[in-house]
Amino acid sequence: MQATATVLVYSDDSNTREQVRLATGRRPAPDVPVVEFVECATAAAVLKELDKGGIDVCVLDGEAVPMGGMGLCRQIKDEIFMCPPVLLLIARPQDAWLATWSRAEAAVTLPVEPVEFAGALAALLREKRLQGV
Repeated sequence: MQATATVLVYSDDSNTREQVRLATGRRPAPDVPVVEFVECATAAAVLKELDKGGIDVCVLDGEAVPMGGMGLCRQIKDEIFMCPPVLLLIARPQDAWLATWSRAEAAVTLPVEPVEFAGALAALLREKRLQGV
C-alpha cells in the first residue's frame, strides 16, 4: 500500500474544507493510505494543482462560488488527462442527477456527515488503488 494519498479539496468556504478534513481524519478507513490534503479556494487553483499531477482524489464543493464544483468537475473530466476520481459535495440528495451529469464518481450531501463521507472517500481510494493508477 502506498504511504500517502493526496486529496484535493475545493471550496470557497473554509468551513466546508475543514468539515472534509475533520471527517477524513488521518485516513478514512484502515485499508487505505494516510491522506494529505491540498486545499483550493478557486477553480484556477484546482486546475493549477491538477496540471502538476499527483492528486489521487478530488473533493469538489457543488455549492462553491463563483464556479460550482459540478461545472468544474465536468470541465476537468474533459480537460485533464487521466483525471482523478471526484467526490462531489451536493446541497440536497435530489441533486444527485446533477452529480451524474458532471461525471463525478460519487456524491454526498452537505453538511458533511463524517461516516458517509469517509466511506465514499475510502471507496474512491480503493478503486484507484485497484486500477493501479
